[in-house]
Amino acid sequence: MRLIVTISVGLVFGFLIGISFPTLSITKLNLPSSLLPNVDITYIGDKSSGFSTQALLDALSSAKDNRTQAQNLNGTSKIWAPSNPRGAERLPPGIVAAESDFYLHRLWGKPSEDLTIKPKYLVTFTVGCDQKKNIDAAVKKFSEDFTILLFHYDGRTTEWDEFEWSKRAIHVSVRRQTKWWYAKRFLHPDIVAPYDYIFIWDEDLGVEHFNAEEYIRLVRKYGLEISQPGLEPNKGLTWQMTKRRGDREVHKETEEKPGWCTNPHLPPCAAFVEIMAPVFSRDAWRCVWHMLQNDLVHGWGLDFALRRCVEPAHEKIGVVDSQWIVHQTVPSLGNQGQAENGKAPWEGVRERCKKEWTMFRVRMTNAEKAYYKEMGIVPTNSTAN
Repeated sequence: MRLIVTISVGLVFGFLIGISFPTLSITKLNLPSSLLPNVDITYIGDKSSGFSTQALLDALSSAKDNRTQAQNLNGTSKIWAPSNPRGAERLPPGIVAAESDFYLHRLWGKPSEDLTIKPKYLVTFTVGCDQKKNIDAAVKKFSEDFTILLFHYDGRTTEWDEFEWSKRAIHVSVRRQTKWWYAKRFLHPDIVAPYDYIFIWDEDLGVEHFNAEEYIRLVRKYGLEISQPGLEPNKGLTWQMTKRRGDREVHKETEEKPGWCTNPHLPPCAAFVEIMAPVFSRDAWRCVWHMLQNDLVHGWGLDFALRRCVEPAHEKIGVVDSQWIVHQTVPSLGNQGQAENGKAPWEGVRERCKKEWTMFRVRMTNAEKAYYKEMGIVPTNSTAN
């Protein structure tokens, strides 16, 4: 009986309290922040039914959403976009700038107004001051549609300020390095992506009979992904393939000495240009850049392997005869070597070139064999050169 009376009294007391306070503001309750987020949530009970369960659930759900938003702002919600370039997966895709260029920008004004023209082609020369006049003549063959990039192997750049075009050119100076060393480190495909064609030329080229715009027109006309101007036959000629033909605009094959070509579609009878004045399309250069070895800086042997980057190579690699140059064979880079064991500087450089040719060929052959072995392929005949 005592228990029944106690329960009854409690029920009556609770009922009286309930009807005396029909509205309860949760915000007036001093609850710990761990139990209730620090947000403005107000519950208004139904006067006829006391607490509304649905209203309370809605309030708690809103609190959870607000807490999630606050956590996002604090960085606890991570971005991971696997379609981004490697290393940039944590960035929102809309902010990723995966490619760059050599365009010059002002230090003032609106960025969108910086460029009055965006060059479509890139020309690089690896130079020393002794060839200033020759490079000046060469650069003047290229219009403002071409970005000019000079790699200085002698460390002297200020002497070039006498030329007006030099103030708009890009200058990179590292002593005693070759153009392929520069190319591997400064011509990454994502850097030169805005350019349709990339010229990677030596400094000792005579360009009296060369017109850059006409050259580009012929390259497009004949679908050449890798090309070079024809060479004057009477000077600086090594291979028959690169000798200028006076009766045509472009040629893609030749005849060499007996036994030199195992296949008429293979170098040096076809699919072949030399490394002194090559011109690459954007897509071809992306492949060639990955083939460049970091420690083999002279590029010897590369000309025999360029065909791997286009298909069919004997149709997309060729020599432009009607726009021709003269290879002056100035051994300026050879003089940047060092005399050792009684040998002149150029002799040590030439020995290194020959060794690199052998090393590159061995690496390519071994890489090809390893690939076929991993894939379980038995090649009918080797394509290594």
